[in-house]
Amino acid sequence: MQEFSGKVAVVTGGASGIGFGIAARAAREGMRVVLADIEADALERAAAELRATGADVLTVPTDVARAESVAALAERAVAAYGGVHLLVNNAGVVSGGPLWERTLADWEWVMGVNLWGVVHGIRSFVPLMLAQENGGYIVNTASAAGLVTAPSLGIYTVTKHAVVAISETLSAQLAQQRGTVKVSVLCPMWVNTRLVDSERNRPVTFQNPAIEADPTPAEVEAIRPMIESGKSPDEIADAVFAAIRDERFYILPHPEVAPLVRRRMEGILSAFEPS
Repeated sequence: MQEFSGKVAVVTGGASGIGFGIAARAAREGMRVVLADIEADALERAAAELRATGADVLTVPTDVARAESVAALAERAVAAYGGVHLLVNNAGVVSGGPLWERTLADWEWVMGVNLWGVVHGIRSFVPLMLAQENGGYIVNTASAAGLVTAPSLGIYTVTKHAVVAISETLSAQLAQQRGTVKVSVLCPMWVNTRLVDSERNRPVTFQNPAIEADPTPAEVEAIRPMIESGKSPDEIADAVFAAIRDERFYILPHPEVAPLVRRRMEGILSAFEPS
């Protein structure tokens, strides 16, 4: 995709962080933007900020963990704008700590947003993109934790490895079609977002009453300084749009991830323990 002006971008998790950075860049490129997020108040604030710049913005409160909610997002986007040219499956949350200590609610919440959110996005948007004359583009937000293992962020790491695998598979399958829908997977390291504060959006259904007084595991809180000193969402958005223009599959905004990936691959090939 070389030209963006007049086209339609749908961004989940679009009210803040990387999602808002990508949405703002899409608006600057002249795209019409569909902002989706579970955080309704933040969604409207984000939309107001974009509209103040002259952007054409539609807001759709969306719980990406629910198939019917994502299907409704696709329907709203098509009804408003006639099609969707760029889908960014970006919504994500984090939970950490030993895998055997995390509750089923933790697993269901993080898997629902990070993994099933991408699945629902693919199922709802790929068919309509394939049916469009000019196809479309999909960006799935994974993480450097999808390329290397982050033991302190167990469930999160599981989901992000899955997102990378889904993206690789989807790209190969779409190449066997007409080739009009392309895919990239975004794998950043530290980005200055509110990821550590994901608990603010945990649905009541997946709450842990027993640990309500201290909902954020220490392992997650420990990464706050790295998050706060990370790249800006605008920098990540620049990398995303450069990759879309180049049709580059892996988006690696942090060059320092490369030696970590190399070390992991060498460990696999030599049958060592995971590094």
